[in-house]
Amino acid sequence: MPRAPNVEKMMAFSVLTPYYDEEVCFGKENLRTPNEDGISILFYLQKIYEDEWRNFMERMKREGMEDKSRELRLWASYRGQTLSRTVRGMMYYYRALKMLAYLDSASEVDIRAGTQEIASHHSSRRNNRQEYGSALMKFTYVVACQVYGQHKAKGDPRAEEILHLMKNNEALRVAYVDEVHLGRDEVEYYSVLVKYDQEQQREVEVYRVRLPGPLKLGEGKPENQNHAFIFTRGDAVQTIDMNQDNYFEEALKMRNLLEEFKVHYGIRRPTILGVRENIFTGSVSSLAWFMSAQETSFVTLGQRVLANPLKIRMHYGHPDVFDRFWFMPRGGVSKASRLINISEDIFAGFNCTLRGGNVTHHEYIQVGKGRDVGLNQISMFEAKVASGNGEQILSRDVYRLGHRLDFFRMLSFYYTTVGFFFNTMVVVLTVYSFLWGRLYLALSGIEGYAMETSKNNKAFGVILNQQFFLQIGLFTAFPMVVENSLEHGFLPAVWDFLTMQLQLASVFYTFSMGTRAHFFGRTILHGGAKYRATGRGFVVQHKSFAENYRLYSRSHFVKAIELGVILIVYAAHSPMAQDSFVYLAMTLSSWFLVLSWIMAPFVFNPSGFDWLKTVYDFEDFLNWIWYKGGVFTKAEHSWETWWYEEQDHLRTTGLWGKLLEIILDLRYFMFQYGVVYQLNITGGKTSISVYLLSWIYMIAVMGIYVVMMYAQERFAAKEHIKYRLTQLVVISMTVLVLTLLLDLTSFTLLDLVSSMLAFVPTGWGLISIALVLRPFLESTVVWDTVVSLARIYDLLFGVIVMAPVALLSWLPGFQAMQTRILFNEAFSRGLQISRILSGKKTN
Repeated sequence: MPRAPNVEKMMAFSVLTPYYDEEVCFGKENLRTPNEDGISILFYLQKIYEDEWRNFMERMKREGMEDKSRELRLWASYRGQTLSRTVRGMMYYYRALKMLAYLDSASEVDIRAGTQEIASHHSSRRNNRQEYGSALMKFTYVVACQVYGQHKAKGDPRAEEILHLMKNNEALRVAYVDEVHLGRDEVEYYSVLVKYDQEQQREVEVYRVRLPGPLKLGEGKPENQNHAFIFTRGDAVQTIDMNQDNYFEEALKMRNLLEEFKVHYGIRRPTILGVRENIFTGSVSSLAWFMSAQETSFVTLGQRVLANPLKIRMHYGHPDVFDRFWFMPRGGVSKASRLINISEDIFAGFNCTLRGGNVTHHEYIQVGKGRDVGLNQISMFEAKVASGNGEQILSRDVYRLGHRLDFFRMLSFYYTTVGFFFNTMVVVLTVYSFLWGRLYLALSGIEGYAMETSKNNKAFGVILNQQFFLQIGLFTAFPMVVENSLEHGFLPAVWDFLTMQLQLASVFYTFSMGTRAHFFGRTILHGGAKYRATGRGFVVQHKSFAENYRLYSRSHFVKAIELGVILIVYAAHSPMAQDSFVYLAMTLSSWFLVLSWIMAPFVFNPSGFDWLKTVYDFEDFLNWIWYKGGVFTKAEHSWETWWYEEQDHLRTTGLWGKLLEIILDLRYFMFQYGVVYQLNITGGKTSISVYLLSWIYMIAVMGIYVVMMYAQERFAAKEHIKYRLTQLVVISMTVLVLTLLLDLTSFTLLDLVSSMLAFVPTGWGLISIALVLRPFLESTVVWDTVVSLARIYDLLFGVIVMAPVALLSWLPGFQAMQTRILFNEAFSRGLQISRILSGKKTN
């Protein structure tokens, strides 16, 4: 650590935080309003932070605070991911600088008499004018509240809370965009910086800079940072996100950190000083702990190695400190082009490396960081990062880096950016290839022939499967175990790892792998990455089945059902699968993947296995499926609106994207092709005509469906008898055909079940191809049938996913066990007590 100079001689710096419309400070109603389980945010915090709540109550009694309501709101806000917490944390720099300025100039007698007064938050400006001036010259905190002006105009409580923060923090400045309406359709835009004047006791304007047009042309967060960057002061800027915090003892080291800009690392001085993070949300729930462990291994062990010796560390949205004068004429700290720069922070690192900058990493100082704590929040964050990484591959920055880096740094760069996501996608594709390959071998008869001619095939299959299990399960967790060993010791690291496995960490990480693979692959094929607001609330709200289905249907559920059908068909037709042990050994990791992708959203959902909630959820899901709505209906209310939104990426993709999507969808016809030749009705024939004749089944089913739908639309409302008559005729004809097939051919009832497994995927394949060809089909009569069939398929998928959830909800004990897995012991106990009390109230 470099030696720190006097405060008078240290480098001046600023902190910059982008803010949009997140919570500033929890309101009284927000804290006390219970959810359907009777759990309020305040109750949740009291149980999660039991010791801290007890200390707070003692302090309240001892100090006799006047505004107890505000103190309670602040106590809760400082344990959430709010702007109040971030501002309090960053203002520790100001307090630390005041104390250090005092210590630099004070005598020993002064120190004994006045240290306690100087260290207090509300130090007297009159008595400490010199320290106040020194600290204010060396530090400024700018919060880019983009819509602060709009909040003031509307009388939004958040504007009042931000004003209160400025009033209590002298070094705080707020930048916002002001829209001035001059006349009809004429608007001028200004970047405005305001502060609170302590002498005039009101908010005053410091600067007003006219903008050439509307601010938000690109992505929101980088635009917000860029317009406020001009208001920062000093030699350095630290970029802090809304979900971060700081510590007084760490703020004391800032003078030392800034001296790193003067030290040569290699042949150049640093232009970005990397800083490690302390994840403070690990105790909130098991999911938060998993994310905390994953993040810790990335921001400490990973960053340390990437900076030295690999020399390829970028900027990842961490609390890095930028050389302000170096970045100001080089485009600032953010790139804001829409879509391509959705992961805007890493482009600051790309820009720095391309222009000859130097990025380092320093372990002796850290800043607090809050991570997402609910599965839906985590998944949206993972989707945003994976999509952003897919867009990075298409960017000119990565193209230029690929041309200019040497071979060894290029390999490290691959690992840092695209490699991790590409490898994840390859692992998932390998599982797909493995299962499709096994299915093809079984259905074509090659596997049976190989078993007769080879003695080692079983052993080879088992070994291959175990390799998958090790690759997916153990090696992905290895860096985390190593990091915890370095931080806490070997035995605590092993104990933590075992505890995490008991809390189903493997299920969570397998589920996250599916999220990353889906969104990364889709972005590469079709583009269309978009910012997803994850929200930073607490995990006390039960998420409905319909909401989980909307989020995970295409990324997890449909894929898991596809793999499950492959495994079932393989078990039915593979000679090797006749031995149950061999089948289980070969497909264990694949079944684990299927179950993880289906069950994770419910395992990690509060009250996920509550029987009454499951019943209500399914009813809500059915209402959502059948509600058609209108033009302005939102996706959360109508299946049809959601379904159209889910296909948006296919409307903007190019010709190659559409062609590749159709080629990938052709795999669904593999089921039909393979299973048809296994049916008894074929009599062992292998002619291509058998496959072509099997399409009669598809045409017949589609015909029956179209007739039934037409009859329902035409007759169901007014001519009920005709509708029932149509149903009778169709059912009678179907039964007659089945009876004739059973009597006159070698067709069996088992063939009927096999046909279902063969032709249901075929129908899904046809719908998937129809979606790609939507511009040609939408204006024809065929499109209504496609929409109607897609609705039935989503209903079928929903029922398949709901079945195991309903079973586990019905069985006694699973709900209590799930709550214990998801939360800590204190909250689990409190939740059980609250349920008993709420049950007594209802009785």
